[in-house]
Amino acid sequence: MRRHLNTVFITTEGAWLRKDGANIVVEVERREIGRVPVHLVGGVVCFGRVGVSPPLMGYLAEQGVALSFLSEHGRFLARVEGPQSGNVLLRRRQYRLADDDPSGAVIARAIVAAKASNQRAVVRRALRDHGSALPAEAGARLDDAQRRLADAARLAATAATLEAVRGHEGDAAGTYFAVFDHLIRSDHPDMTFTGRSRRPPRDPCNALLSFLYALLGHDCRSALETVGLDPQVGFLHRDRPGRAGLALDLMEEFRPILADRVALSLINRQQVGPSDFTREETGATLLGDEARKTVLAAYQERKRDSITHPFLNERLSFGLVPLIQARLLARHLRGDLDGYPPFLWK
Repeated sequence: MRRHLNTVFITTEGAWLRKDGANIVVEVERREIGRVPVHLVGGVVCFGRVGVSPPLMGYLAEQGVALSFLSEHGRFLARVEGPQSGNVLLRRRQYRLADDDPSGAVIARAIVAAKASNQRAVVRRALRDHGSALPAEAGARLDDAQRRLADAARLAATAATLEAVRGHEGDAAGTYFAVFDHLIRSDHPDMTFTGRSRRPPRDPCNALLSFLYALLGHDCRSALETVGLDPQVGFLHRDRPGRAGLALDLMEEFRPILADRVALSLINRQQVGPSDFTREETGATLLGDEARKTVLAAYQERKRDSITHPFLNERLSFGLVPLIQARLLARHLRGDLDGYPPFLWK
């Protein structure tokens, strides 16, 4: 089993990354503030105005370590990687199935059914842990939502067409986010959730979710490229220039359990609050510098959690699950597995 390698996040404006032997060296104002051996690193993510030397870029590419550049608030900008070594026959198979709606629907059904099931698991966990402290109306709404999410998962798993699968995914998302505010235990009015907003996020909760989704997207894309799949061509998400459709497909299973759960923990434990966000004149709400570090630490900690994979029945770190799922998807596309076994969180 592959070891869970660390992702290095660089958040300091004006930082400079260079190569020293087989190490990444981080400097600020020509003063070294840290170094890490490349063989311990699975990816490097730079936020905001961060510079990287050409020798280090080349070395990371040679070692298969993805280098990503994001805006200071988590919007994807660019990615540097080495030559693609994926099996061309695997990618050809991926493209053929993606162009065939019935074949694509088989994979999309599994993804959406798992997403709805994992959303239900998040709601059920809240009912189990805090149900007795919830107002009666909130408890009733959460109980109704978990039942509707179970129905959405069942319907998605048996949907006849790709459009029907997408419809059930939309229904599940609507049900889930309609009760998401009941999962938040902060009493501050600025931390309430009234609905999903993106590009830009309009409130602190959405800003936090968008930031975590950007991190998760980086991990899913890296996992797909590692096994030789093209992250741009998906089955559930339609092709769109500049959109990594398959990475978004893979993300769907993990949004509730890797991103949403981290966001809820940070809010409910008061590790982030209204003062950690700023609002721009455009209406966008952005995560502050220090809060970004808190979120990154919590996300990395979540990835270190140990779980039992439901299909492999093996203990592994949560951070390895996207790679395992990418491998299982590749095995299905090659014909080694009759179906794609999605990740179901218990």
